[in-house]
Amino acid sequence: MSDNNNSSNRRNFLTNLTKVMGGVGAVFAAIPFLSSMSPSEKTKMAGAPIEIDVSNIQPGAFKIVEWRGKPVWVVRRTPEMLEKIKNDVGYLADPNSNEENQPQYAQNKFRSVKPEYLVLLGVCTHLGCSPLYKPGQNKDLGLEWEGGFFCPCHGSKFDLSGRVFKGMPAPTNLEVPPYYFASDTKLIVGADEG
Repeated sequence: MSDNNNSSNRRNFLTNLTKVMGGVGAVFAAIPFLSSMSPSEKTKMAGAPIEIDVSNIQPGAFKIVEWRGKPVWVVRRTPEMLEKIKNDVGYLADPNSNEENQPQYAQNKFRSVKPEYLVLLGVCTHLGCSPLYKPGQNKDLGLEWEGGFFCPCHGSKFDLSGRVFKGMPAPTNLEVPPYYFASDTKLIVGADEG
């Protein structure tokens, strides 16, 4: 009788062990399938906010970084450049950024959180070309040109705040991405503060 009992206990033990090992094997087999359904690290990084050190951008210069596969411009404007940015200008199509879906902090003449720093997507709103940064006066671009961005593909002109001139192929101002300053020298692009 004890041989029968030992045999039964051994059978139950082996059956339970097989079930546990089968369950563990199923979990390990499912891991690659489940991980293939989540986005890759490259995909996560493409949409994730980025951190930019603005301490090394000299006044009048700009820095280009990439966010979501698009160029982001960070321009450090000089006091002279800020003086040239006027509020009510007849040659601008939308001087207060009222016509487009822009962050609240972009709906002013400087189109920025801090007037000294301008943050824009470096993509023309006409056909997606990349305009050139032309900070100084240039008579070839017209008498009203006091610096800004010029798209050589189709001739769209934008002022030093990325506001489009009237009559240009570009229908709207250059886009201001969501951003905030985490410190005096650290800019976070891709998220609003809060």
